[in-house]
Amino acid sequence: MNFYKRVELVCNRIPYGRAASYGQIALLCGKPKNARQVGYALNRGLAGKYAPAHRVVNGRGILSGASSFETYDLQKRLLEQEGVTVQQIPDGWQVDLKRYGWKNTMEDALGFLEEFERLGI
Repeated sequence: MNFYKRVELVCNRIPYGRAASYGQIALLCGKPKNARQVGYALNRGLAGKYAPAHRVVNGRGILSGASSFETYDLQKRLLEQEGVTVQQIPDGWQVDLKRYGWKNTMEDALGFLEEFERLGI
């Protein structure tokens, strides 16, 4: 299995104007305990050059990966350009995942599994 290829494929399916958590991506990749590895893949460019890393936040909706972007506020600005409201809280910037979270379905998860098998990843 190529976990990083799976992360790339899943991240590229996060809808415009939505955010997903590192844990959600890991689960959809078939490795539910590998949320940190998702962050590592996005930070190091291992999930592809064009993966929309700005749409990935922590499980509380906090932009915990913002420091990995070119400027401290780039992730926030990219989300806002897509219509996602980002608010300041004591822990940093946060997206309301109830409102802006990617609501993937079981069909989505099974579709990813089929695609992983077809691609051999």
